[in-house]
Amino acid sequence: MSDLSQARVEAFLEMLSAERGAAENTLASYQRDLDDLSDFLSGRKVSLGAATREDLAAYLSDLSRRGFQPTSQARRLSAMRQFYKFLYAEGLRGDDPTAILDAPQKARSLPKVLTVDDVTGLLSLAEQEANLEGPDQPARIRRLALLELLYATGMRVSELVSLPVKVLTQEGRFLLVRGKGNKERLVPLSRTAIEALARYGKLRAADPAHADSPFLFPAKSKEGHVPRQVFARELKDLAIRAGLSANAVSPHVLRHAFASHLLGNGADLRAVQELLGHSDISTTQIYTHVLDERLQQLVHTHHPLAKQAKNPD
Repeated sequence: MSDLSQARVEAFLEMLSAERGAAENTLASYQRDLDDLSDFLSGRKVSLGAATREDLAAYLSDLSRRGFQPTSQARRLSAMRQFYKFLYAEGLRGDDPTAILDAPQKARSLPKVLTVDDVTGLLSLAEQEANLEGPDQPARIRRLALLELLYATGMRVSELVSLPVKVLTQEGRFLLVRGKGNKERLVPLSRTAIEALARYGKLRAADPAHADSPFLFPAKSKEGHVPRQVFARELKDLAIRAGLSANAVSPHVLRHAFASHLLGNGADLRAVQELLGHSDISTTQIYTHVLDERLQQLVHTHHPLAKQAKNPD
């Protein structure tokens, strides 16, 4: 790093310390990041203070080639932004080369997904346990209803546990769900979900302790209904008894399973968006890996050229 560049970095770090009270570790981190940038720019015969937007974009690309994760690249970009804004504010540059520099895109992690067999195993075990007589049978019948409704509709767990008791009076195979922003959506129910709900409804109606509760799944809690944490814990315990990893099962994972299994069996992405209650299709697009697999299989199975490849003359 040239003496002039080093002096500007030192002035920048002094500003961070004096005006923003930056800690020593923070200052050391900025120093390392700017040193690394300076080393890269020297290979392009460019000084730190004279770097252009193209130089800085090339540096970010180099970080990617070196295996830096998007989060690490974003941290380096943050240091660059603050440094060049400082130079611009101090009149040491006539522009800020980071002003229109795009931040690296963070990869969206794919949701955990249970297989159809995994979910079938959970539902079968929940039904078996619900049929066992004993003092805990009402709790097991309630758990079966919760699980059937969750997998049948893909509801958020907060939507599920706070369902109003009036859903028991709804006719037909559709359930009205109130989601984020008080937006309502209709979701279809499976035959087994309808049966589990009806069975639980009879049990609830026979319990005078909850006669005045407005919730479908009432409980003695501050919310007035079964807390989502309680259902999540019951679900993990059920998963263990079903031979699955507790870490692999949660209400949110079942919501993902609902969406993935629908898409894997031919459902339209827009339809799944509506069922999940996503306001933006981009949120639903985390499931495009399922679509990709299905579309690849579709092409390999039905495209004329694919058929010719399978049956060469």
